[in-house]
Amino acid sequence: MNENLQLGVGTRLQHTQLGPGVIVGIRYASYLISFINHGIKEIDKTDSHLEEIIPENVTVEIETHSEIESSLLKILRMWNGFGEVVPLGDRWIGGTVSIQPADKTLKAKEIPIADFFHKIVMLRDRLRVLEQSINSNKKLSDEDKVNMQQYITRCYGSLTTFNILFKNKEHWFVGEKSGKED
Repeated sequence: MNENLQLGVGTRLQHTQLGPGVIVGIRYASYLISFINHGIKEIDKTDSHLEEIIPENVTVEIETHSEIESSLLKILRMWNGFGEVVPLGDRWIGGTVSIQPADKTLKAKEIPIADFFHKIVMLRDRLRVLEQSINSNKKLSDEDKVNMQQYITRCYGSLTTFNILFKNKEHWFVGEKSGKED
């Protein structure tokens, strides 16, 4: 990497030893980089193991913690697929989901609940990203945004059946609320 290049928060990088990462903070001689597999590390700006992928926000200013947190959340959404850790309910750990066809001569399918749950959480996270993309889209009218948001809300409502798998209620799917306020 060019020693004189000053990269900004949001720049995606590849480190030959630590893998992919994103700059979440800048210091005088180093970058704070959130690596997907190694967390946040402070790396010297002249580190020869860094390779720039997508530059953004070229700056030399030092970021505050709240700015770092917002930048990190934005970046994690861009990488798509790295959401919050959502724990499976204790009673389901180690369990399986069985899908039995009506025709008993056909073989049933068993899936570890943890794998099934992971797919549900990924679906929820992707719906959230879609929601954010719709809300931040400059080309859609407010009416179009509201209409699309209603479909996403209905999707959440259809997925409430799976709330029993979540350990914490704050992670549940929530569809349209009944008893709307006027």
